[in-house]
Amino acid sequence: MEPASLENLSVLHHSENYIVVNKHWDIRIDSKMWYEKQTVQSQLKHHFPELADPGTYYGFRFCHQLDFSTSGALCVALNKAAAGHAYRCFKERLVTKAYLALVRGTVAEERMTLDFAVGKNTTEGKTHMMCIEGAEGCENPKPSQTELTVLEYGAYEGDPVTKVLLQPLTGRTHQLRVHCSAIHHPIVGDYTYSLRTDNTPYRMMLHAYFLLIPLEKEPIQVIASDPFLPSLDSKWAPQRCLNPLDDLLKNILTKQQAEMKASQEEPETVHRRKSIPVESEEEKAECQQWLCEWNLD
Repeated sequence: MEPASLENLSVLHHSENYIVVNKHWDIRIDSKMWYEKQTVQSQLKHHFPELADPGTYYGFRFCHQLDFSTSGALCVALNKAAAGHAYRCFKERLVTKAYLALVRGTVAEERMTLDFAVGKNTTEGKTHMMCIEGAEGCENPKPSQTELTVLEYGAYEGDPVTKVLLQPLTGRTHQLRVHCSAIHHPIVGDYTYSLRTDNTPYRMMLHAYFLLIPLEKEPIQVIASDPFLPSLDSKWAPQRCLNPLDDLLKNILTKQQAEMKASQEEPETVHRRKSIPVESEEEKAECQQWLCEWNLD
């Protein structure tokens, strides 16, 4: 529960081209606000000043996003070419991600595919939020899928909660938080999607546990250790285990390896046509906003 600081940066992987850090739960990736001194970007500059690229706005190229209150594996590219290679893996949906979460209540189904289109909430007072299709003020919803698997049942501060593994199949803003809220099991400590009612826990209980980026020359596979253990947080009391996390991780790796093998056996033209979704103009603009510094032209 130690607060974020410039010093406490946990590095999971470091090579010539990439750094993967275990992001703290109360720190932004980057910020243009002068008063926000503590960000992952400032941590990286503090620990690795020689690796900062003065040709970029933030000094480092973040390959993907994690919310302010989400902890876990975050990949940073250290040069333009590395950023481009990682971007292509994300664009072609080749990246495998798995998150751990504690959610409110008892999730009845052991395995679920959450299939709710997610869009921008235009309702007054909620424009910082996303919402599911059909909700009042939901604008431009896009298909979104998340696989949920129950790990354990237990209690947090005496209230029933379920520990789950979440695998996003798409990458919409706030997707996991919105999907959990949509099935009436919001993430513990999610102040925003509990409509400002869940403010007792010290953090939002969402953690990017596993990240696999199948880069051709330098595959990256990291685990950011599970923070939701009673030895680390005495308020969490597991009571019954349904699916051991290690077993699920083995299944994820086996499935990913089988998919990669199958794709390699297909003709290249067929594989690329199946793997690369058609990008809308909005998606292209969003990618440019995130990755404009990475242009390889």
